[in-house]
Amino acid sequence: MEVKYETLSSTQKAAIALVAFGSEVSSLVLKTLSEEDLEKLTVEIANLREVPPEVEEKIIKECHDIFMARQYISQGGIDFAKEILEKAVGSKRAFEILNRLESSLRTSGFNLLKNIDPRQLVNFIQNEHPQTISLILTQLVPQQAAAVLSELPPELQAEVALRVATMEKISPDVLKEVESTLEGHFQNTAGRDLSVSGGAKTIAEILNLIETTAEKNILQAIEADNADLAAEIKNMMFVFDDLVLLDDRSVQRLLKEVETKDLAISLKAASEEVKNKIFANVSERVAVLIKEEIEFMGPMRLSDVESAQQRVVETVRRLEEEGQIVVAGRGGKEDIIV
Repeated sequence: MEVKYETLSSTQKAAIALVAFGSEVSSLVLKTLSEEDLEKLTVEIANLREVPPEVEEKIIKECHDIFMARQYISQGGIDFAKEILEKAVGSKRAFEILNRLESSLRTSGFNLLKNIDPRQLVNFIQNEHPQTISLILTQLVPQQAAAVLSELPPELQAEVALRVATMEKISPDVLKEVESTLEGHFQNTAGRDLSVSGGAKTIAEILNLIETTAEKNILQAIEADNADLAAEIKNMMFVFDDLVLLDDRSVQRLLKEVETKDLAISLKAASEEVKNKIFANVSERVAVLIKEEIEFMGPMRLSDVESAQQRVVETVRRLEEEGQIVVAGRGGKEDIIV
């Protein structure tokens, strides 16, 4: 079976790269891995078949880009790296490289949190200062941060969200101090000192993933404190009703990615504007099938409908990040598809 670059997982790419770099370099890399990662990589290396030269070349180029991005970050931070990469490889490619580096920009003391149940993490951090909690949230992936924020008391949710939205760059020293506390509690080893920042985009990503009522309460509290900031956050968010902001081409692209069942469930509590937008972009036969599916389902819990809507929203956000669709009102002229 032919090996294709587009279908390779990150672990498979890593295995191909290590083989290409040779045993001496590979052995140095493998020594630094956890037992779990070492096992995964070893299996992939053992299962490797003949890799076409052009695929190997692409993977080595990808590794080079990531190594250079790391170097730029260590020299001057993420903004510096972004500026240099954009000049070298263009905005889209720079975004892709830095996006892939996201997890490694989190210190290992925070990386250890990725497998911890959000409720357990809430029990550990809820008595910490709101600034410490907000810092920890910025080091988590949006899905986990959203789950943790949802578990916090309502009054604390708003304060933490506001602090995330207004957070500037975090110094490595502060991160190390918080990291050492986490390591002491969860017994993990020390790691890097690179940092990421909060900001409106970070809290928008988190709010996009939490329960609707909590999201509204948090936004109202932020708006009462800082109306301009709340407007900026809302502009970066995408909620289900915002499907009406998509052009027909984008809706059609979205529908190729969404399961029919999820679409039918999500439309049960949708506005007429959203329903009309969807039905205008499918054939009459498909529209009838969706409407019949909605009727067949009968009454459903609102939470189940909102979960389906959230899956649709996550697909929109992914397609927008990949540049495959455009949401009206965001981006400049260069983003408009004609």
